[in-house]
Amino acid sequence: MIERLLSLKIKQAARQFPIVSVMGPRQSGKTTLVRNAFPKADYVSFEDPDVRRDMEQDPRGFLTSFSKTLILDEVQRIPHVFSYIQAIADEHGKNGKFIFTGSQNYLLFEKINQSLAGRVAILKLLPLSFQELQGTRAGSLETVLQKGFYPALWKNRVNVPLYYSSYVNTYIERDVRQIQNIGNLTAFQNFLRLCAGRAGQIINLTSLGNDCGISHNTAKAWLSILESSFIVHLLPPYFENYKKRVVKSPKLFFYDTGLLCYLLGIDNPKLILQHYLKGALMENFAFAELAKQSFNRLRFADMYYWRDKTGNEVDFLIPKAGTKYLVEVKAGKTVQSDFFKGLEYFKKIHRGKDHLKTFLAYNGPHEYIHNHNKVIQLMKVASIL
Repeated sequence: MIERLLSLKIKQAARQFPIVSVMGPRQSGKTTLVRNAFPKADYVSFEDPDVRRDMEQDPRGFLTSFSKTLILDEVQRIPHVFSYIQAIADEHGKNGKFIFTGSQNYLLFEKINQSLAGRVAILKLLPLSFQELQGTRAGSLETVLQKGFYPALWKNRVNVPLYYSSYVNTYIERDVRQIQNIGNLTAFQNFLRLCAGRAGQIINLTSLGNDCGISHNTAKAWLSILESSFIVHLLPPYFENYKKRVVKSPKLFFYDTGLLCYLLGIDNPKLILQHYLKGALMENFAFAELAKQSFNRLRFADMYYWRDKTGNEVDFLIPKAGTKYLVEVKAGKTVQSDFFKGLEYFKKIHRGKDHLKTFLAYNGPHEYIHNHNKVIQLMKVASIL
C-alpha cells in the first residue's frame, strides 16, 4: 500500500478538532486514507441508497446510534447532515467524533462555513504526489505524466485509457448532474476536452464559449463545476505593485496530468515530448506537485502566475513568510540561457521588501546554481516549499 503524506496530519487534526473533513476529487484515495487512519472507527457511505434513506428518516437517531468515531463518506450527498453533526459534536464534547469525506469542494465548503465554522479541520487530498510514488518503480517523468496519479492506477494493472474513459463518463453522468442540471452532457464533455487544449494558458471565456457553441456565462458556470470537483484550477495572476502593467486573467490548470493526457489523446508517454503542449503538460505537473505539497503539509500557500503586457512571465509566484518563491518550468532536458529570462526580468523590476528565491525546474538530471537561480529537477519541484 502507498503511504499517503496526509495520514499523520489527519490523525493530528482529529486530536484537536471534533470534526475533520477530507475533501478532494473522486478516486483520490480519501476513503482509503480515513479508514486506514482510523481502523476502529464506524463507517457509513452516503453513496449507499439505504444509508441515505435511514439518514433522511431519522437524522439524529442515525448519527447517535454510533458510539465510536464515525466516518461519513461522500457527505455532499446529504447536505443537511451538517446541522445535526454540529449539535451532536457540541453535545459529545470530545475531539475526533466525526470524520467525513467529500468530492465537491465549493458545495461542501459553503455548508461547512454555514454550520461547522470553528469546529472542523479542513484537509484536502489530491491524487498521489511524485514523492508518494517513490519506491513504486514509477519510471520516467513522461511515463508518470501520461499514466497520471490516481491511486487505482498504481495499485493494480489497469488499462489507462479505459480508466480515464470510465472516470470521465462517471464524472459527467453523476457529479456534474449533482452540481448543476446540465441538459446537454455531450456539449459539456466537448467543453472538457476544449479546456484540455487550453491547459497552462491564460483563459479567455468568450473564445472558449464560442469554440464550444455556448455563451460566455455558460462557459464561466461550467468552469466553476470543473473547479468544484477538483478537475481544474484557475490560477490567478499576481498584481501587487504591478497593477497597471500586468495581465489580469487567470491561467487554467488540470490537477492530474493523466486525465489531461487522456483528453488530449496522448496514449503513449513517448508522444509527450513531441506534443505541441509538452510545455503545458510539464507546467501542469509542477502546479499539481506544488499544490499537493501545500495541502499535504497543511502549509497552505497562495499560488499565482505573473505576466506583463509585453509577455515577460514567471510561471509560478508563491508569497510565503516574507519571501517570494518564483518558479519557471521548462520541458527541455538541457538548460538554455534564455530559460532564465522571466526570472531575471522580475528581479530587475522587483521593488518590494520581500526576499526572492528563484528556481528553474527542468526535465534534466543536474541541479546547480546559475546566477543566484537554483536549477532543480522538475520531478523534485515540490521540495522548494
